[in-house]
Amino acid sequence: MTRALKVAVQMDPIQGINIDGDSTFVLMLEAQARGHQLWHYHVKDLTLAAGKVMARMQPVTVKREKGAHYTLGELAEYDLSEMDVVLMRQDPPFDMAYITATHILEHIHPKTLVVNDPASVRNAPEKLFVMQFPELMPDTIITHDAEQVRRFRQKHGDIIVKPLFGNGGAGVFHLRPEDSNLNSLLEMYAEKSREPLMIQQYVPAVRLGDKRIILVDGVPMGAINRVPAEGESRSNMHVGGRPEAVALTPRDREICERIGPELKKRGLTFVGIDVIGDYLTEINVTSPTGLQELARFDGIHLEKAIWDAIEARKSEGT
Repeated sequence: MTRALKVAVQMDPIQGINIDGDSTFVLMLEAQARGHQLWHYHVKDLTLAAGKVMARMQPVTVKREKGAHYTLGELAEYDLSEMDVVLMRQDPPFDMAYITATHILEHIHPKTLVVNDPASVRNAPEKLFVMQFPELMPDTIITHDAEQVRRFRQKHGDIIVKPLFGNGGAGVFHLRPEDSNLNSLLEMYAEKSREPLMIQQYVPAVRLGDKRIILVDGVPMGAINRVPAEGESRSNMHVGGRPEAVALTPRDREICERIGPELKKRGLTFVGIDVIGDYLTEINVTSPTGLQELARFDGIHLEKAIWDAIEARKSEGT
């Protein structure tokens, strides 16, 4: 039996989570069931000083009871190097605050195992890391250049425009060939951000769903399909996407076999990839979701597999 671990959970405020959908919550429930001790803190409570990473944290216990799903203990300052594991689970956006947190946590990893590996999280933002596998993707460009965007649209007609570091489907637009709003859209993005955009060929198969495949240590272990609401091109559940059961296809397995070894090598223990039709569109490493939906539809509890992987790494001393 694995020894009890001291686990610090870096997350958004536990008070406001949806206990029926939150993946961090079930990871905490599973850790607790295994006898591990849990602490809760917010990323704003981190301090780096004289080579030490400190956090103001509270011991926490959790239970699946709406309105009473957590109990917090006394707030105190802890040295995170004295923890066994840190779960880096705050939601994106992947901005400089997020990147700074990865730099800070790198000071304690891997002695304190940070999941996912903070340097790999920093170096593998979902819409950039995926570009290392162009043979698996729909035609895609990342650019500031409005002329490049216009040429791309002329080539494909139907395109998707995404902010490079957004999340939850926010700011994602589907521009059909007859849509005259491209220039206005590019101007709006330019006013809001200095970051380039991701422009993708529209894949009509999205009407049948955007598949979220969950990989643990690079191995595909389950999937759910997210079907867009009527009149919506985005399938994210934040914007009304409907989850449904789905099986992995041979193409899905081919994609996972191609990227899986790289995920494991980078210490990306819990990853969710997005597949539309035959195409890989994103590799999600910053606080992936989908565990509870998968459990509801398929009875697969991947929080167990994730903790098996974490415990194996701790027993190996890595």
